[in-house]
Amino acid sequence: MARKRKRKSRRRQEGRKILALVPQYNIESGEDKPVTAARKYIATQGIAPPALLVVRRNEHTTDRYFWAEKGLFGAQYVEENHFLFPSLQFVKSLEEEVKEVAVVGAARS
Repeated sequence: MARKRKRKSRRRQEGRKILALVPQYNIESGEDKPVTAARKYIATQGIAPPALLVVRRNEHTTDRYFWAEKGLFGAQYVEENHFLFPSLQFVKSLEEEVKEVAVVGAARS
């Protein structure tokens, strides 16, 4: 019997598109827990928000975190609630401006 496909939330899809525009850092957790490794990396590198951290736990598992002005959040939560983060509103407005410029540029050609 065919499996029913899981419904994809439009709000989460939009959040995923916005997070794709944010700088991304890939790190290894090592001996630390993934959240601790992400916090240490942010502190040592002086990363300014917004940023997405992908922490590799082992060869099969990765955890994604979003570094915002308010603190460190799970990326899935941010995808679903991106409208709560002012820095992502700024990124979203930049994306819309780039789309407008592309449309105007294409119309002139």
